[in-house]
Amino acid sequence: MGFDLVEIPVEDPALIDPHAVRTALIENELQAVVCGVFGDTKDLTHDDTAVHENCFDYIEKCFKFCNIWESHFLAGPMYSAVGKARMVPSEQRKIEWERAVYNLGKACVMAQKHGLSIAIEPLNRFESDLVNTAEDVMRLITDINHPAAGVLLDGFHMTIEEKNIAEAIRTVGERLIHVQVSENHRGIPGTGLTPWNEFK
Repeated sequence: MGFDLVEIPVEDPALIDPHAVRTALIENELQAVVCGVFGDTKDLTHDDTAVHENCFDYIEKCFKFCNIWESHFLAGPMYSAVGKARMVPSEQRKIEWERAVYNLGKACVMAQKHGLSIAIEPLNRFESDLVNTAEDVMRLITDINHPAAGVLLDGFHMTIEEKNIAEAIRTVGERLIHVQVSENHRGIPGTGLTPWNEFK
């Protein structure tokens, strides 16, 4: 096919036959990366702990997919619901940060039981008000303080938020697990403004 790896976004685990996917991966000689999709009902910073539990249930199902597909980590912005781009008081921001740290710590313990890691993805300011940059995600990982916590960097978000892409990559260092290669306009690499040489 011309590809070595395919990302599989898991919106609703109930709609996926993991064994059929595994067969397709083997037949096409592809590796898989499992990407979590986190919306309003899967928000680890939500005021309602029932939403946290729903998110943990979803994450557990994604971990099982990882094991079936022989993927070594679950990737995505799992700290909060995508689309939360608000102006909130610093006190509320601190509360949500602490919830993210605590709950992602629990997710790391879950991941470790499956022999996996998590790759936490910073998003641009229009999609998240919690973690936007390499510096942000490293502060989060430092606070989580668990070896299963790693980083996913996305070229699209980086071109919006980072002042220096090479420096951002150096900032995450050995915690970098995965890179999503996408242009600043979400198009084919090399057709936009992203300085790809800085990824070397």
